[in-house]
Amino acid sequence: MKHFLLSTALAFAATATWAEDLPQGMAGADVVFLGEIHDNPHHHARQVVLMAVLQPAAIVFEMLTPEQAALASDASRLDLTALESALDWENTGWPDFAMYGLLFQVAPEARIYGAAVLREEASRVMSEGAAVVFGPDAREYGLDQPLPETQQQAREEAQFAVHCDAMPMEMMGMMVDFQRLRDASLARAAHQAFTETGGPVVVITGNGHARMDHGAPYVLTQADSAVTQYSFGQYELEAGEGVEAQFDSWEITEAVARPDPCEAFAGN
Repeated sequence: MKHFLLSTALAFAATATWAEDLPQGMAGADVVFLGEIHDNPHHHARQVVLMAVLQPAAIVFEMLTPEQAALASDASRLDLTALESALDWENTGWPDFAMYGLLFQVAPEARIYGAAVLREEASRVMSEGAAVVFGPDAREYGLDQPLPETQQQAREEAQFAVHCDAMPMEMMGMMVDFQRLRDASLARAAHQAFTETGGPVVVITGNGHARMDHGAPYVLTQADSAVTQYSFGQYELEAGEGVEAQFDSWEITEAVARPDPCEAFAGN
């Protein structure tokens, strides 16, 4: 707990200095997508500082279901140990809560929203389709239409690479549908948060979902083009190819040591 409180104090102390580094245009947006590599603490530290400056009226978390978000709103955010327990974070599969805890505290008046799509829904996406799983708003968020063929192929190839070329290529179409479902869920939660609070809204999510070219910002524009947005990406060591079309701005941080993710597929 002392670690959390100390980090909070440092974050607020840094705000005055870092405010000058706020990317141009971010402060005026209705919805700000703050991308991350989930297990990189440098990315979460930057998110904390940006949020300390922005002081959003609402925060949407990719990591939380709407039910968990309600618990986060009701729980005392000063007691992060209790909040972690209430969210059952240990069993969510996300990285250490210590990296995310400050995001709940840095804008204490912000309402919390959840946009998580559980992995268990993947089987429904395969059998019923993303539009059915999403519900009656599917058309508004573009899920009733297939992607352009070139984009579908590119995204299937990207999913194949992410899964270390170890899963059948025939499964990648479903993987893309599942990602589209997650993008739409984030966009819908962001739109709801903006409608209910008036904004600004910050969305905490992975870089892939924060992309303007086909992620949640793109889907949100389909649903309501009047909502102004800003998308911020964070990379390790170097930015990816085509980053200029993916984010309004991006930053590069140190990398973190992690096991080779492809080792999990080695025995398959």
